[in-house]
Formats: sequence, structure tokens, C-alpha cells
Amino acid sequence: MELDKYDLAILRALQKDARASLNEISEAVGLSSTPCWNRIRRMEADGVILGYTVRIDPAKIGLTDTVIVQVTLESHNDEMLYEFGRALDEIPEILEAFLVSGTYDYYIRLVVRDTRDYERLLRERLYKIPGIRHSISSFVLRVLKEAALPLPEGGRLIQRK
Repeated sequence: MELDKYDLAILRALQKDARASLNEISEAVGLSSTPCWNRIRRMEADGVILGYTVRIDPAKIGLTDTVIVQVTLESHNDEMLYEFGRALDEIPEILEAFLVSGTYDYYIRLVVRDTRDYERLLRERLYKIPGIRHSISSFVLRVLKEAALPLPEGGRLIQRK
């Protein structure tokens, strides 16, 4: 699928404010409502737009600490990787998990109330997952940047399948 300058402008507008009305998006990108709506629906159907969500301040709901956990597994066979991923999916405090290259196998980002809550999570959930050989945890002290995806201003973006 190719994304043209209008598609990219729509994506930019939605990243800025996913609650913007169709009229606001149409005006921002220079299209009338019907073609704008058709493009949005096409990008949803093609999986470019994965969904719509709300950003919540974790501290306002009592999740004051973010932790990055680096994990090494004992084995790297397909079954171990699948089961580990499935186990991570069962832990609601885990926001993201990345299989990575380098010294560690996974980088995991999670949120907790405090250090005691993190210790509980380690004991009761994370360390009960079979196959973990080693882990190291780092508490996030300050978030310096959170950003939307960088989208080119013009031209075409070709998505590979």
C-alpha cells in the first residue's frame, strides 16, 4: 500500500488529536469529508491505523514508577520464546516487551506503584516465568521525550507487506 501526502497528513492530524472531528481533519488536510473518511477507513482496513486510544498520566492513577527490565533467557528455542511472550502478555503492568539483539534477549517496560509493588511483581509474577536466566532492572527517573511516529512531510511512504 502506498500512502500519499493526504494519507500522511491525515495520520499526522490523528496522531495530534485522535478525537478531532472529520470536519477538522478534512480542513487540516485540504480534502472534503467523504474522500477523507474513505482514506481513514482504507487505512484502518489495511492495518495502517491500528486503533484509537487515550493517553493517561500513570502517576494520576497511582502508577508512579516506570521500570525497564532487561531479561536473558536460558534457551532460545521457538517454544521457550512463545511461552515467554505469552506469559508477559498475562501481566497487566507490562506495557511493552521487545525481543532485542545484544547482551539481553528482552527489554520490558512496566509500571508499578512503588518499589515494594515492583518487588511483589518480581516475586509473584515475573520470576515465576520458566526460563529466565538473568535480569537487571532500571527505574526511570524522568521521561525526557515521548513522541508520535515521525511521518514525512511530503512524497510517498510505501508500506511493505
